[in-house]
Amino acid sequence: MLKYLIPLVIFIVLGVFLAIGLKLNPTEIPSPFIGKPAPAFSAAKLDNPEQKLTPADLQGKVWLFNVWASWCTSCRAEHPVLNELAKQQTAPIIGLNYKDVREDALSWLNQLGNPYEMSIVDPEGRIGIDYGVYGVPETFVIDKKGMIRHKLTGPVTPEIVQQTLLPLIAKLQAE
Repeated sequence: MLKYLIPLVIFIVLGVFLAIGLKLNPTEIPSPFIGKPAPAFSAAKLDNPEQKLTPADLQGKVWLFNVWASWCTSCRAEHPVLNELAKQQTAPIIGLNYKDVREDALSWLNQLGNPYEMSIVDPEGRIGIDYGVYGVPETFVIDKKGMIRHKLTGPVTPEIVQQTLLPLIAKLQAE
């Protein structure tokens, strides 16, 4: 009797784990950075490598930090959404061009449009590591005090813009 009961219990436990896993949102990966200061960096601008950008330059603004690359197919899918979001001028979008070739990135932006107030380059991925980037695309919402308030893993969609980003940006700008 016991030899029939053990496989049944294992099957039920696996079924419970599967049911829980199917209800999880893959774009909401927990981040230890939420509620903490955005990691510091000083990075060259994509369009002008002699100029640098640091998070301190954005102090006092709510901003989006979008990690992207020209070789990323999901980035291509989210790009029209970012272009539309940029037109709304709700918050500056700063791009982090991740492990990419500068010329490829510039060509990509020239072809598809440039939603970024500015993009910085991260050729070795060091800034991405500091931000806990799993892969591209990823987007962070950073408040006026330089604190990370939200992290989105995966492409930004129109639904995410309407349901998550715009309400959060409005809330943070009112603080």
